Amino acid sequence: MTLKKKILIGYGVAFLLMGLVVAWSVTNLVSLGKASGAILSENYRSILAAENMVDALERQDSGILLIYLGDEEKGISQFRENEAIFLEWLVRAKDNITIKGEADLVKDIELDYAAYRQYFSRWRDFQNNEKQLSLSESYHESVYPLFTKVREECIDLRHLNEETMYAASVKAGIAARRAIWSTSLVAGSALIVALIFSLFLAERLVRPIRRFMEASRNISKGDYTVQVPVETGDELGKLAQEFNEMASKLLRYHEMNIEQIISEKNKGEAILSSIEDGLVVFDINLKVTGINPAAREILGVTLTETTSLRCSDIILDSKVCDLISETVETTIPPTLPDEQRIVVLSLGKRTRHYLFSVTAIRGMDHNLSGIVLLLRDVTRLKEVEQLKSDFVMAASHELRTPLTSLGMSVDLLLEHASGTLAAKDQELLKAAHEEVHRMKALVNDLLDLSKIEAGRIEMEYEIIQVITLFDHVRTVFRHQLEMRPVELSVEIPDDLPRVRADANKITWVLTNLVSNALRYVGSDGHIQLKAHRIGPNVHLFVQDNGPGIPQEYQLKIFQKFVQVKGQETGGTGLGLAICKEIVRAHGGTIWVESSQGNGSTFTFTLPVNA
Repeated sequence: MTLKKKILIGYGVAFLLMGLVVAWSVTNLVSLGKASGAILSENYRSILAAENMVDALERQDSGILLIYLGDEEKGISQFRENEAIFLEWLVRAKDNITIKGEADLVKDIELDYAAYRQYFSRWRDFQNNEKQLSLSESYHESVYPLFTKVREECIDLRHLNEETMYAASVKAGIAARRAIWSTSLVAGSALIVALIFSLFLAERLVRPIRRFMEASRNISKGDYTVQVPVETGDELGKLAQEFNEMASKLLRYHEMNIEQIISEKNKGEAILSSIEDGLVVFDINLKVTGINPAAREILGVTLTETTSLRCSDIILDSKVCDLISETVETTIPPTLPDEQRIVVLSLGKRTRHYLFSVTAIRGMDHNLSGIVLLLRDVTRLKEVEQLKSDFVMAASHELRTPLTSLGMSVDLLLEHASGTLAAKDQELLKAAHEEVHRMKALVNDLLDLSKIEAGRIEMEYEIIQVITLFDHVRTVFRHQLEMRPVELSVEIPDDLPRVRADANKITWVLTNLVSNALRYVGSDGHIQLKAHRIGPNVHLFVQDNGPGIPQEYQLKIFQKFVQVKGQETGGTGLGLAICKEIVRAHGGTIWVESSQGNGSTFTFTLPVNA
């Protein structure tokens, strides 16, 4: 017998028992419904008729009272209207005689009501001929006793049907209790049988599955010799055969590929060992899970220590661990410029500079499974850069004196020989004069940049309002703005906090940025100075509606001697590099946001005065 047939038989037994319980319940409900229907259909109409007859009879007696009080027309009208109502409900009561004694009561009501009507007519005739006192005595002696008798008979008719209805409800209650107990007994028996059968069937189905689970656990532990016994010929038996075949193939595959896997593993370890850059692998809890020999040498740890170390244990610079933690939280490695990806590590008396990069490791489901930290030694490059800066500074310093003498000589020639030289010679002197001054400006910029990079320029920090800096800039460019149709506006919130900065240096940065913007904006151009607070810093913006900066230049323009191709203005290409160093000396950062044709926005940060 197949597994499908076993399951269908099990469900069939359960459905059969369920059908038996449903059929028994329906039978009891039909019986209970019939009893309830009898209560409503046989007695309710007679009760309603008796109630309405009592009501109509009392309204007739009220009509007699109106006649006695003198409102004869209204009293007679009320009596006749309710007389018709009484007779209508009396006919309904005669048509709904269903219980013993009800026919006699209805007949008595009919006879007594007819006598009541006769006595009313006689009382009316007497009322037209006698005095009021005699009228009252005649009503109490003849009409009122019949009214009382008919009313009591109607009430008796109502009580008779109510008692019958109550008896029927008691009978229905007994039937309901019997139905509850019998249904509960049948349902309980069916549940017990179904439970026993389900436990038996479940055990027959689960026992082979347990064997499969045990065999799977053994295979996951590396035991590929496991076999599941085949006891039945159904689908589970066939599954056991297929499972045993799979285990045999896995054993053969394991035996074939174990050497290849070991070889690939050794190859990967050899590649990592041969990499001169440090490589550290962290899990999502920032615990070290792998490290190559170069990283162990850089960080000064042994192989046995790495299994229990965390990021903060091997890298003292919290910036690196914070970036790794941020990558774990966002699953996206941060994008930082090269100068912010330098970390200084000291091992003994040796201090080295490393350029680090953070890379996310993703599994098959693209979820983050780890982080790779790469440490590249750039100490030699830093030393070369320092030597270059020292050379530039020394060369610039040595060039300043001869350039000053050369400039003075050219100026004297222009002043004293302008009348004796030919026009062509004067043009040559003017060109030499311009080139000498351009060289002096270049040398001065190089000296300033070198001093800032070397930290030799002292910053005169003060607590200052940003609006004061903006006012200085507007004062510097007031005359230029009057000569050109360019608008310079300022937008700053009233509650902007003061900043800690060297006012002269930051004014120089703003002046340089505004000067660059003035070079590129056309007629009816607009330059805007803005500032607002974001966290612990104040962001200062210089925004223009010029031609914009191409994407490939936006990270390069803060480097020395870099200018946008096709937009050269005769400058040295050092202004933005000096701006960058001044902002960095204040503990801030500077960047640009731009798209071609939509202008540029230069932004830099200054710390809020704590």
